[in-house]
Amino acid sequence: MSSDPPKRSFRQQALPVLTKVLHGTAPFISTFLLIHLSAPMLANLGGSSLASQTLLLGREYYQTEFGEKYLLLAPLAVHALSGLAKRVLSPSQAPPRPRTSLLSLTGYANIILILPHFITHRVHPTNPAPPILGLGPSELDFEYVKYGLATWPWTSWILYGGLVASVVLHAVDGDRLMFNTYLASGVQRVKAAARKRLLAIGLTLVAVPVLSGLYFMSKEPLMIFPSTAERFHATFAQSPFLRS
Repeated sequence: MSSDPPKRSFRQQALPVLTKVLHGTAPFISTFLLIHLSAPMLANLGGSSLASQTLLLGREYYQTEFGEKYLLLAPLAVHALSGLAKRVLSPSQAPPRPRTSLLSLTGYANIILILPHFITHRVHPTNPAPPILGLGPSELDFEYVKYGLATWPWTSWILYGGLVASVVLHAVDGDRLMFNTYLASGVQRVKAAARKRLLAIGLTLVAVPVLSGLYFMSKEPLMIFPSTAERFHATFAQSPFLRS
């Protein structure tokens, strides 16, 4: 006489789904990061001119009506919410990972840092009211970033530097986790020592060139009209971190 298998609880059913959602949204975010961060990296070679051209070209992928909603914002939101939900639903004696782990800390930091970055660089510039008058995509190149760095240097460098470092560390550690989960055998898994090397390589090959590109651009003269500078200032000043 066979007995029916015990029913799985909601938690037992939800946790594997949340894990798959977390892993499934990661490639969309990684693709965006490769495109978005390549622009300031190229400033090391061609200054803000080459960086702005690359930025505007990359927006053809992630800032279209379809791309921004479904290839960027939706994966970002779903990834963050899935991670938080997994943390809440996991038993206290078996958390997905310690709260103080690098992946957890950088995940929380990314949520905190990405929101003001997105609002300052994407939401506030679209305000049609004067004096902003709805900055268009062609106006939001690296001259906009240079203005922020020149006007609020300390705050801008902390926000940009913290975001870049946190995003890169989270991406590298997350990719290591996915590699160990889906591709590696028991012998080939990335061990702790190799993990540290991967994090150092990620910072060296991605974060440092991005920030050095921003540094070189910050040393260039601003190439904008006074009226545009006023619109830039009004846009940045809407942020509580950058008001003057």
